[in-house]
Amino acid sequence: MKAIKNSGLVVFILGLFIFTALLFEGRYELSQETFDTIVASKGYKSELFTNRMQDELVGVSFGSSVAMSNGIVSALEEVNQLHKEAQEWDKVIWDKPHNLAYEFMKPSLSGMVTQNQALFWWLTFGLGILGSLLFILPNVVLLGPAGIKNNGIFQSAATNRGWIGVFSFLYLTGFYLLLYFRPEYILNWVTVLDPVSKALSGNAASQWFLYGFLYCTVMTVMAIRMFIKYRHNAYQMLRTAVVLFFQIAFAFMIPEILVRFNMPYFDFKNAWPLDYDFFFDWNINSLIASGNIGVFMFVWGVVLTLIIVPVMVYFFGKRWYCSWVCGCGGLAETLGDPYRQLSSKTLTSWKIERYLIHGVLVFAILMTAMTLYTYFSGVDTLLGIKTYDLQYYYGFLIGSVFSGVIGTGFYPIMGNRVWCRFGCPLAAYMGIVQKFKSRFRITTNGGQCISCGNCSTYCEQGIDVRSYAQKGQNIVRSSCVGCGVCAAVCPRGVLKLENGPVQNRVDASPTLLGNDIDLLQQIKERN
Repeated sequence: MKAIKNSGLVVFILGLFIFTALLFEGRYELSQETFDTIVASKGYKSELFTNRMQDELVGVSFGSSVAMSNGIVSALEEVNQLHKEAQEWDKVIWDKPHNLAYEFMKPSLSGMVTQNQALFWWLTFGLGILGSLLFILPNVVLLGPAGIKNNGIFQSAATNRGWIGVFSFLYLTGFYLLLYFRPEYILNWVTVLDPVSKALSGNAASQWFLYGFLYCTVMTVMAIRMFIKYRHNAYQMLRTAVVLFFQIAFAFMIPEILVRFNMPYFDFKNAWPLDYDFFFDWNINSLIASGNIGVFMFVWGVVLTLIIVPVMVYFFGKRWYCSWVCGCGGLAETLGDPYRQLSSKTLTSWKIERYLIHGVLVFAILMTAMTLYTYFSGVDTLLGIKTYDLQYYYGFLIGSVFSGVIGTGFYPIMGNRVWCRFGCPLAAYMGIVQKFKSRFRITTNGGQCISCGNCSTYCEQGIDVRSYAQKGQNIVRSSCVGCGVCAAVCPRGVLKLENGPVQNRVDASPTLLGNDIDLLQQIKERN
């Protein structure tokens, strides 16, 4: 079995190596026809830009994506500067430089990958999936009896910030930096998935299709690992299956199929303020312009945010969304499971968490309020602040850097719920409801606790669960996402996830419920 695991590791590393090497393969040559088509579709009025592009870039062959990207970005920025100095605002090109470079470069790419898309899919995604499964599946035999025994979790270089963890951190972070800020460098990765994208939506793949496909693939493979690791716990098995379904169906497949039928791209499970651009003017106008289906999507988004989310939190706590529906939580629970023990349990971390996550929520509320004010009033400035600037900085700092680069890239060094714990505004919104008005709690039985510490070790939200268990106190923390892993790793059954009456939610002991509570009160009164 160990030989199979080692073989799987070799196959996975080979696939990862080929995947990485594709960044440096291919040639780029922008044809006059492609250039004219893009310029016409964009409606550019800048003759300076078109002339410079034709003189310096059209018909020129580039051996690397970096060289061609630098030429396009340089031309755009210098031409825009001239138009701004001359106050020729109608000729300024407002597209983001590297996104524009992506649009010009994707149809200009040629090489082995464009000619052998299926082959390179198998050499990258195929080998990665095969190697991962060969590495994971023997654990059914090697792990022995079901149960979590915390064996060697802090001794492995992969799970305790060792060299493997650092490499994973650098690779994940690098991937997100390229995805968000240099998409023109990953065109071969995107091109490999063109046939898959065309089969679903009828369109060629984009960097976001690559991200969605890779997201679902990684979650599926790591979900198999979850099924094996937590096979002793029915709650974890069901929860993993459900969150995987929501990611593949609602976040990936359905939106792509909607596009194929000329309907808006829409994730029905994504709620504001996690979906921070839901109330942006371009999104509202796009949905309304799509007719009845678009209006339904808009109304659904509003109802989901204002009614469904708080009502569900009241009955089931944050866990119904964070651990059963949300794609961010789904990736954290699957890909991030090996790193959950790295979540800091210090008091300082808890203080930072409270201020940071609620600060992001306030930022989202202010940005959305200004966005709606702009939409209905037609004025783009309030108190000297431009709405567009606020949207840009939120999208850059929170939507990209925090939720993507840090939120996922930092799994191997800060634990798997960095974004959920410190940055997600929807988690903050639901946490407020859960803290003060929810039927959900984790009950504890202090008399059975042996202080093994498994619960605190495996808590991805940085909660010192053992301290509650030792005291027999219910856990009603606003940060708790109800993943239930603390209960799954407890060897004595001390912890239990429950939905009960709001009364006595904080102080009630699981051994003193119903009539027992009344009896205890009578005894206290007599004494």
